[in-house]
Amino acid sequence: MLLTICSAPSVHAAAAHFLPPTAAQPTEKMGQALPSPGSYKIDSDHSFAYFGARHHVVGLVRGRFDKVAGTIDVARDPAACSVDITIDISSISTQNTERDEDLRGPDYFDVKKFPAMTYRGRGIRRVTGGFWVMDGSLTLHGVTKVVPLTFTFNGLFPGMPAGKPVRAAFHGSAGVKRAEFGMGARDNLDELGTSSAPDVQIEIDVEADGAVPAQ
Repeated sequence: MLLTICSAPSVHAAAAHFLPPTAAQPTEKMGQALPSPGSYKIDSDHSFAYFGARHHVVGLVRGRFDKVAGTIDVARDPAACSVDITIDISSISTQNTERDEDLRGPDYFDVKKFPAMTYRGRGIRRVTGGFWVMDGSLTLHGVTKVVPLTFTFNGLFPGMPAGKPVRAAFHGSAGVKRAEFGMGARDNLDELGTSSAPDVQIEIDVEADGAVPAQ
């Protein structure tokens, strides 16, 4: 997973509908800045992508992907900010082996054909407080669509030993409709009618190490 974040002044374009209803509001301190310009490598051992998918319309199944990797490049110009996320779909876990194998199969992710999903974008805008939005492209199951990603920079890890890389933390969220990616045809999605509301919510928590060592 590759995230590129820009260090930039606030953009006065607040729009409440960009904020995910379940996202935690960042503290005032969290929303004041983004990381210093530089390159940050995502720590796969401490980064996860989570999802909640509607199950037969009224139920909800939650799970996660355990393999997230990439690099964060921080720039000063918001237009130069970019994101390139790669998730190993075979690392899916819903705490049920039979269901996980079903999700890896041809009715859903079809990991033999499509082993990874990616999210790539360039340019960010600040919407309100510590929230930023990127209109990136999600490629999943052989389909690519623009999906807005709302994210916050949660801050730098305190007390990193001198000489060790600085570590930054981010939280992001997005929503998609699985039918738009050719998935879940047997999930009674016709009962959703013409609703444009997402039936899968995605969240991602990332820790990333900077190239500049802590002082």
